[in-house]
Amino acid sequence: MSSNIPNHDFRTSGFVLRRTNYGEADRILNLITPMGKISAMAKGVRKEKSKLAGGVEMFTLTDFNIHQGKSDLAVITGAKMVKHYGGILKDFTKLELAGMVLKKINLAADSSDNPEYFEISKQCLAGLDKGINNGLVEGWFLMNLLKAMGEDINLYRDIDGERLDAGRRYDWSVADEGFCRRDGGLYGAEEIKMLRLMYSTDLNVVSRVKMVDEVVSKVLPLVRVFAKA
Repeated sequence: MSSNIPNHDFRTSGFVLRRTNYGEADRILNLITPMGKISAMAKGVRKEKSKLAGGVEMFTLTDFNIHQGKSDLAVITGAKMVKHYGGILKDFTKLELAGMVLKKINLAADSSDNPEYFEISKQCLAGLDKGINNGLVEGWFLMNLLKAMGEDINLYRDIDGERLDAGRRYDWSVADEGFCRRDGGLYGAEEIKMLRLMYSTDLNVVSRVKMVDEVVSKVLPLVRVFAKA
């Protein structure tokens, strides 16, 4: 349980990260909220007429009423759907990517109460639902997850300590974890600018950059290297 969770009844917005059936009609849910990750019991949610059912679907932003007692496992007493990102369910590639996002957030939030995890989840699900390029969503997610986990990516100086020059080309040195100057290298001003935007700017804003799809296709393999994905 997140150390930010109050020890009483409270209300919070959140997303379901994982659902586990329990007993005949209950489910244990992992939620990501602005306060961190919460494990909570949704009693009777699998019954046909459960009032909780609509609010505990995957890929849904929900307002939860939660009772937190002395146990680490809270109890959901109310759940009202705010926004269902149904567009994700219409495309298998989007569905697979959204599942990856929530799975990685679920793991990362075990070791940190960083409120950014909720915002990252929200921007990614909204972006996929809206139709933002899948590669951009994946790259933006991986970059921002690394940042939220405290991982630093050097996007301003090369391995020799020199500032990256817009007039030069670079490759990425896995051994040195940095850019190295190389004539004809894979990365120039456009690619490095895109990496910086993905690392520091809201997803919706980045999606409006000119020729974003073309540049993202060039940098996504490198982002996967950063994330060891």
